[in-house]
Amino acid sequence: MKSNIIASAAVLVEFNKIQIEELEVPSLGRGQVLVKVEYCGLCRSQLMEYRGFRGPDKWLPHLFGHEGYGTVLEIGEGVTKVSPGNNVVMGWIEGSGLSAPGPQYRRKDGSTVNAGQIAAMSTHAVVSESRLTVAPAGLPPDVGVLFGCCLLTGAGIVMHELDAPLDACIVLVGIGGVGLSALMTLVSLKYSNLIVIDASQEKLEFARKLGVKATYLASDIEKSNSVLQHHGDIDFVIESAGRVETIELGFRLVKKFGGKVIFASHPPTGTLISIDPFDLICGKEIRGSWGGSAKPDQDIPILFSLLTEANMPLKSLIPKRYRLSEIELALNDLELGKVFRPLIDLRSGA
Repeated sequence: MKSNIIASAAVLVEFNKIQIEELEVPSLGRGQVLVKVEYCGLCRSQLMEYRGFRGPDKWLPHLFGHEGYGTVLEIGEGVTKVSPGNNVVMGWIEGSGLSAPGPQYRRKDGSTVNAGQIAAMSTHAVVSESRLTVAPAGLPPDVGVLFGCCLLTGAGIVMHELDAPLDACIVLVGIGGVGLSALMTLVSLKYSNLIVIDASQEKLEFARKLGVKATYLASDIEKSNSVLQHHGDIDFVIESAGRVETIELGFRLVKKFGGKVIFASHPPTGTLISIDPFDLICGKEIRGSWGGSAKPDQDIPILFSLLTEANMPLKSLIPKRYRLSEIELALNDLELGKVFRPLIDLRSGA
């Protein structure tokens, strides 16, 4: 059965090429939900997908986008978590509810376009129930996008994986969307011994406005000695720049016998990090984070309340908005570090 709904959608047709296409939205299967999307965000992981840095992509052509905010229009069989009319956060981190397969959309010529369990860069999207969370009351739609990926990941690292006392010395390497989300969470929880390293003076200035006193421009770090000499033992490093050099820097910075590095993004597929095995014997730890071990259904209301009570400037994460037709411009701006988090406004179509 056809849905008779035509969506304007961003389709990755090949690496470095996105087309805005008019697609027929499929009818709903078990566990699927039809969402009218208002906003969608872009992150470094999607930039890597666009550039082909995540390796071969067997699903091309496919819809794009794994974080968004919208309104439920229709639910499929078995769906109980959301209802028509609910405002929802759309995210790639799996929550409760049925886990439905990704749908296929149809072009005018009859060919099909693939989609994952969430593909939010579309005016209308068929999404797995497990990738939706009912938005807390009072959550603004544009800010709601951030809870689909970057806020959950950055805050999740702090709340679920760091296990640090409030007086711990914590370094954040890279404060894009995920790093800044981690920083806002740390400040909201009253951590005070914080150090920020980034390649952008603008982002360092933002960190200082949040109360961080120790900030370093990445290009000024000479073999990490300046940080070590001024601050002594560094207990934890949260790395979210996603580069070999920054992951290795974090591992050099952290103290022996108990120091821990957690990185939230990864360099292009096929690249390797180099660390001294003796440092591992001496008690340093390093690990990656899968979405901050977040549980969207439980964490989104808690995190929204925490950041709101702390008066965190969440809208500062999304200072620039783009139309759907400007998605490649948004990706380029993200790559060049011009924006924390590009926000795509889908309310008026392409």
